[in-house]
Amino acid sequence: MVHSRKSPLFAAVSLSAVLAGVLGASGSARAASLLQVTPTGSATTLANTILGSGITITNPTYIGAAQAAGTFSGGNVAGLGIDTGILLTAGKAAEAASPSSTSNIPSTSNNTPGDPQLSALLPGNPATNDASELTFNFSLAPGTDSLFFKYIFASTEYPQYANSSFNDVFGFFVDGKNIALLPGTTTPVSINTVNGGNPLGTNTQNPQYYVNNFPGSNVPSLPDNGTQTARNNIAYHGFTVPLTATITGLTPGQHTIKLAVADTSDTFLDSAVFIQGNSFSNQPNPSPSPSPSPGGPSAAGVPEPSATWGLLAFVGLAARFLWKRPQQQLPQAES
Repeated sequence: MVHSRKSPLFAAVSLSAVLAGVLGASGSARAASLLQVTPTGSATTLANTILGSGITITNPTYIGAAQAAGTFSGGNVAGLGIDTGILLTAGKAAEAASPSSTSNIPSTSNNTPGDPQLSALLPGNPATNDASELTFNFSLAPGTDSLFFKYIFASTEYPQYANSSFNDVFGFFVDGKNIALLPGTTTPVSINTVNGGNPLGTNTQNPQYYVNNFPGSNVPSLPDNGTQTARNNIAYHGFTVPLTATITGLTPGQHTIKLAVADTSDTFLDSAVFIQGNSFSNQPNPSPSPSPSPGGPSAAGVPEPSATWGLLAFVGLAARFLWKRPQQQLPQAES
């Protein structure tokens, strides 16, 4: 049964609608996103985009809404951290390429099933929904036994539903074993294992791997508050630094991998996983550092929005999330 987080707070809904119009009008005047996304449900296109050296792939299949997957480019100039590749989402892939906002938030229900393997990664085995899955067989070049690829996990569950039951999840299952893990551990990467806390800066979980992309809110205690360029071009409110999925000791012959992401407990507030193009390889392939952002400062020098924007961001977010999820605390936007 899908949790519903709606409540009859009609005043909050009305306020959210008004603010959405104000903020949406401002956003419509912005230039097109530097992150370019092309939605596709073609398993062959998705698999070929991430294929690197020393690997042969066969029989790619994709399960999920066609609009939930796609290819991307311009990730470096947009501030993502990997430049090209594919993305799998629990909503609409195209929505990734827009400003981080408190009114226009990726939150689409595709009315597609979840995935029991993803549910099993989380405490209590909660229901998952809107799964997006790419599966294929692969073989390593003779004399090699390892697989590597680069990825980034992103979500609009951040930051206000970190450390809650709404713990969106993804996994990379090689012959049934998940390799989307925190470096040097057996802990799956998820909302509740990598975050900047809730409220931001409080009760953080492995924040060294987390990039705060929430509009109007920099937190001095967090290692990475992202760049203004990323906030102008990437819709998700938080994402991980580039991480490497690794497995060694594979036997010769054919193996199977499933790359999957899903909403947890409901279908609100989507998450995504970005996989670097041509990085699916039998050799380590370090992700390049983000290119300098045009006019965009480093994380340490992100200019703060005006007091008016900060107030609108906070009130708009409060109205939206009181309507959907009244039980959680809301982050403060700095002025």
